[in-house]
Amino acid sequence: MIDTHCHLDLPRFDDDRDAALERAWAAGVTGLVVPGVAPSTWAALLEWPRRDARVQVGLGIHPQLLPELEERDDEKHLSHLDELLSCGGAIAVGECGLDGPTVATAPMERQVRVLRGHFALARKHRLPLLMHCLRAHPALLEVLKTEPVPEAGLLMHSYSGSADLTTKYLKHGCHFSFAGPVSFAEARRPIDALKSVPLDRLLAETDAPDQAPHPHRGQRSEPAYLPLIIDAMAKQRGEPPETLRRALLDNTRRLFPVFQG
Repeated sequence: MIDTHCHLDLPRFDDDRDAALERAWAAGVTGLVVPGVAPSTWAALLEWPRRDARVQVGLGIHPQLLPELEERDDEKHLSHLDELLSCGGAIAVGECGLDGPTVATAPMERQVRVLRGHFALARKHRLPLLMHCLRAHPALLEVLKTEPVPEAGLLMHSYSGSADLTTKYLKHGCHFSFAGPVSFAEARRPIDALKSVPLDRLLAETDAPDQAPHPHRGQRSEPAYLPLIIDAMAKQRGEPPETLRRALLDNTRRLFPVFQG
């Protein structure tokens, strides 16, 4: 089992980061992806896979972080990202994307401009994109009309769109990852979306420290909870858990070949 999206670098893990990793390995997790969200975190993240190959990283600028960055520096940050990607060590571009609630402090025009920069870098470096999209699906679909999806792929992280939108994203070759909400009995939208994704386009994540699954809802999430999420996904889709686990592993290894073998 591979957790395709968790933020173990955040301060909420400062007191027990190593212990959280040990709990993950003990639970059967064999690898995880930590996506960078801000330029200030990139250098430290790149050191992690050198210490432990089970932990791989992406590098990007999260749209919710844009208000903390000077707009005049956007191109400088993207140029720095290009330099770091050229040196290797990252397996993905992102987390990046569009965030509707952030529009008041980072206008959609700016978000789209920065996102287009990530698209260009993912294509240049032949890396998949880790895509955040919250209440901004019309804007993202508009971007996809003119921005080719990187040949390496695009992963809709913690997919929040409807089952109807899934069809539109599939036409662009997207993959979809789901987190803790699929374990909530009343969460009809993510569960309906989960059921609409073809098996070969499906991945799983914890999005730790957020979105903890049942029975840990409301608490800090962590990679050790990935089996709970996968079991919930299997139950909602009506598939044997082992069948789903094998498919998820195969899909993850295709998107992130570093986890092969």
